[in-house]
Amino acid sequence: MDKQFPKVDIGISACLLGENVRFDGGHKNLYFANQVLINYANYHRVCPEVGIGMSIPRKPIRLVEHNEQILLLDSRDASIDYTQQMREFSEKKCAAYSGLNGFIVTSKSPSCGMERMKVYDIEGKQIRKDGVGIFTQQLMQMHPNLPVEEDGRLNDSQLRENFIARVYVHADWHKHVANSDKMADLVKFHSQHKYQIMSHSYQAYKSLGKLVANLDKRPLEELKAEYFNQLMVALKNIAGRKKHCNVMQHIQGYFKKQLTAHDKQELTDLIMQYRSGLVPLLAPLTLIKHFLKKYPNEYLSQQTYFSPYPLQMGLNG
Repeated sequence: MDKQFPKVDIGISACLLGENVRFDGGHKNLYFANQVLINYANYHRVCPEVGIGMSIPRKPIRLVEHNEQILLLDSRDASIDYTQQMREFSEKKCAAYSGLNGFIVTSKSPSCGMERMKVYDIEGKQIRKDGVGIFTQQLMQMHPNLPVEEDGRLNDSQLRENFIARVYVHADWHKHVANSDKMADLVKFHSQHKYQIMSHSYQAYKSLGKLVANLDKRPLEELKAEYFNQLMVALKNIAGRKKHCNVMQHIQGYFKKQLTAHDKQELTDLIMQYRSGLVPLLAPLTLIKHFLKKYPNEYLSQQTYFSPYPLQMGLNG
């Protein structure tokens, strides 16, 4: 269950690593990236604005809607247009990112913002707040199943854990299934990730199981494409306490013949205490792992649910 994890490849906005590349000559040092994730990741850093030749410091830019197009303009002089340069840079840069497992972008950036960006009209009036930075929009269009998250959202423990879980599933898929021409590899992947998927979405757990059964005898590449898309969408759902409890109760059923009445009650109590917020997830999981060592079960031992990412990252609250 406890396994060694290879380093994952993470794209990241350079300012989040402490590089002084922002428009004001500063940075947005992200503690999690610099103090935790750095020990488990190979970083691929980028600053799109510096990438297109903008200076440090530089005049601020903004997203502007004009003639039904989103432009990237100087915030004080709308005649200075960086749109084409940024689109060309983004397309070329993102084309080289097929090997990444995740990407962390800078919030509130007209190039890197992932969501809720301010959009202005040509006169400088804010007209809405649902824009996406041009670079990040290109990234998500070219790599729709790539886990992408903003720095600010990673300060939320649930969103941080969810992002990292998706990163490692993405890496596992590309290592074992993406380039395989064997149906058995897809079946094995699904079998190993069943309870992890269930912890995010029971509906996806059922739906993906039907896909793998492949009763329609669809071509493998088509099947893999749909499976991976559904999987990565499903994993965006937060694995909350109720869902985790459901999974652990399923797992508890595998020990019904081995456990004493006392052991069963102890595990049931821990699961309920976790559901009530009295103990962390590690408490019932640790007891389950103890029972699994005492009463080995090959199917359970291969489940990524028990080790979705390195325990040392300290994410499993």
